[in-house]
Amino acid sequence: MNKEFPRRKHPRMPDYDYSTAGAYFITICTHNRKCLLSHIVGRGLAPAKTVCSQYGEIAEEQLLQLENRFPTLKIDTYVIMPNHIHAILRLEETAGASPRPTVTDIVCAYKSLTTRACKQVSCMEKLFQTSFYEHVIRGQADYNEIAEYIQNNPKQWELDKLYAEE
Repeated sequence: MNKEFPRRKHPRMPDYDYSTAGAYFITICTHNRKCLLSHIVGRGLAPAKTVCSQYGEIAEEQLLQLENRFPTLKIDTYVIMPNHIHAILRLEETAGASPRPTVTDIVCAYKSLTTRACKQVSCMEKLFQTSFYEHVIRGQADYNEIAEYIQNNPKQWELDKLYAEE
């Protein structure tokens, strides 16, 4: 039986250079959207915040280490949610002619390093979904809206389209 699978839409903009200096909003989901990275505490009257699991601590550590691996990269803001990570990556101009990393290069390195470190803690087959979401941030208003979304994500968790019972 030859089953036709739906063609997967390529998530990146054609003809866009993803190594261009600028800000990028990314979302990386866990495999099958399992709540492995954190849990949300303080709903109700207390301000909601994330408390990272052991995997989430590794994920955060590896995210912050990316700035050492990629000198043109700055992590502006991020949140480690139970089953996904939101971050704003900022690529800065380089004076040298060396090849600049693309957003995909950075995310692939991050996912690989994080998965490898988590596998040292516990046997797991897969930590992250295959792809990731990205949005090229266009202007200060777009940046401000996304940064606010990231900061408010823990208190909006139950309304989030990625919400899953923890």
